[in-house]
Amino acid sequence: MTEETSPKRLPIRWLTLAEIVAVAALVITGLSFWDSHRERVREDRERAAAASERQAQAQAAARKMTFVMTGQREDGGARVRLTSVNEGQVIQTQTVWFPAALRSDSVETTGNPRLEAGWIEGGLRKHAGKAQTGRVPVGVLTVFIEDGQTKTDRAIYQLGYSIHRRTLRADKVELEGLSLAQRGVSGDLQAAAGNLWSAR
Repeated sequence: MTEETSPKRLPIRWLTLAEIVAVAALVITGLSFWDSHRERVREDRERAAAASERQAQAQAAARKMTFVMTGQREDGGARVRLTSVNEGQVIQTQTVWFPAALRSDSVETTGNPRLEAGWIEGGLRKHAGKAQTGRVPVGVLTVFIEDGQTKTDRAIYQLGYSIHRRTLRADKVELEGLSLAQRGVSGDLQAAAGNLWSAR
């Protein structure tokens, strides 16, 4: 009868104290790195959110300080109704200058901001030439109220128009809309509008 040999067991090697300390140090270092990484990510998000909020506030402040008008065509082009693009700005009065070739004197409005075709139709019939459509530079001095304070704006706008030829009657001038050309214009607004009209 043969004797069965039992399989050899591998010897169990216990970790030394130094190795345990090294493994623990490695685990602690990994956890510390992970924690600092999460902290950096959180701080980066907070900084990005704060920067985005500052930028939004700066843009809102810039919009608030800026006065820009838009024009809405009314009554088949007989006039363009003017409004500020910022709701917190209320137009009080306006003085409007057209190029001297179209109209030599200014027009003033109070509480009813608008541009009317009748103000320049005679000048356009004489000086627009054969153009069926075009733009007229308009100098506008606006007094408006914002946050309870009275402020002024001096700008040049381009007023779109179209001329409709008619037989046996004078050509009909219709206004189409308004776009900003220059802001913060100093000096003579009629001369500035006239220079743009001459250079068209």
